This record gives sequence, structure tokens and C-alpha cells, in this order.
Amino acid sequence: MKLGVSTYSLYQALKSGEMSIMDVIDWIADQGGEHVEIVPLGYDLPGNFALADAIREKAQARGIDISNYAIGANFLTETEEEYQQEIERVKGEVDLAARLGVTKMRHDVARSEDLSIRNFNANLDRLAEACRQIADYANQFGIVTSVENHGFFVQHSERVQALIHAVDRANFRTTLDVGNFVCVDEDSVAAVTNNLPYASIVHVKDFYIRPSNQNPGEGWFKSSYGTYLRGAIVAQGDLNIPEILRVVKSSGYDGYISLEFEGMEECKRGTLIGLQNIRRIWDEIN
Repeated sequence: MKLGVSTYSLYQALKSGEMSIMDVIDWIADQGGEHVEIVPLGYDLPGNFALADAIREKAQARGIDISNYAIGANFLTETEEEYQQEIERVKGEVDLAARLGVTKMRHDVARSEDLSIRNFNANLDRLAEACRQIADYANQFGIVTSVENHGFFVQHSERVQALIHAVDRANFRTTLDVGNFVCVDEDSVAAVTNNLPYASIVHVKDFYIRPSNQNPGEGWFKSSYGTYLRGAIVAQGDLNIPEILRVVKSSGYDGYISLEFEGMEECKRGTLIGLQNIRRIWDEIN
């Protein structure tokens, strides 16, 4: 197992200008992180191959891997032309991922206000075809593409699996976020157990959870069925992080684990505490 950090965890500092992406890589290495996951939020990376080269060289100089490149995408378009354009755009992002030197890349699949299983099933073939074309394109670079369980529409563990099986490519898997299942009111331990065999990389995050009839106020958002959620420092929230990590470790998973912090606390402090907690809990598991 290699433990590292998603650059998204330091989004507060990137957005404010306190840190550059190079500062973030240095910071992760200084905290003992073994890899950095590149999420282009808070800095302008798509299409910027010079910056991709600089990021790759910085990570190499600091002795850490670049584990994954994670981008947004939406193949539920109004027209066929827009559908093809989105596929080609994501292929361009695959080129950038290859320039970064990664072997794993996550792209989103769809956004929709209609979250019903009927709508999902109606669009599954179209989504799978887009993912299949991108996976085939990425294969020439030795890149495994993946869908993350987020965005509500393709977030349940069974929907993620349905898409993976429909795509039917060995190099299309899932970026498995252990926390995001609660956004669709699914039990995290059960969902992680369900999808671990298909994981290309594992995200670890935590949430505070409150009932739908107890509005906590600012900083919270609602799950699919109205439960209140707020990002937490890993192992300080309401998810059973020790049991989730036990399930991951006992499965034999030996890939990248990437910390995602999206709480209200100062981002460097929240990320560091979470990183220390994951490392401690992992080491305590027999």
C-alpha cells in the first residue's frame, strides 16, 4: 500500500493563492506522503503540457509517485455532436495523463437531475460506449481509466458495477471513494466490500452525518434522501473508518490509498491529521 494525498485536499490553499501546485507536492512529500493524486482544481492544468511536465519532474525530484489524474466529464449531452466532442475532449485529457506519467486516470461520466434507476438504465449503453472508446484509447499508453462513485447519478455501488460490466474492458475500473456512498444513503462498509474487486485506486474521506429532521445549518449538504452531510477530518467523522480500512487491508488490496479532505477546518491541518490517522489505523490492523 502507498499512502498519499489528492491535491483536492489542499484546494482551499490553492484557490486562495497561498500555495501553488508545486508547493502542494512539496508539502505532501514533507508529510511523508508516498504519492500525489492530481486533480486540476485551483490551478490551470488541462491542455497545459508544460505544467504537466513540470509536475512530473517535481514529483520525481521529491521521490513520490503521481498516482492518478482525475477530471470531470459528462456524456449525457443534448446532441450527438456534443457527445462526440466530449469523448474527444476526454481523449485529450488522456494525452495529458500520459504526459504526467500516470497509469491511472479517473473521468466522470454523467450529471443528471433525474437520478432514477429508470433513467440510469435508459442511458447505460450510451455512457458505456463513451467510456469504452476512452478506455481503448488509453490502453495504448498503459493507462487504466475509471469511474468514481460520486455525482449522485453513478454513485451507488451497484450502478458503478453495472457501468464497469457494460464497458467490458480490463482497463476500465473504479476509483473507489469509501465515503461517497453515504451521499446516496448506502452503507459505506457494505458498499466498499462490494466494489473493492474493481478498484484501481482507493480514496479515503470522512463525513459528519445528521438526520434529515435536524438541519445543522451552514456548511452541510443533503444526500439523495435528505440526510445532512459535512466533510470531516478522516477518523473524526461518523463513518466507521477503522472497519472500512480493515476491509480494504484484509482484501489484499495493495495499491494507492489517496486521502481526500473536504472539511471546514484549515486544509493543511485537516489533511495532516487525516493522513496520520490513516497511517496509524492501517498499522494497527492485524
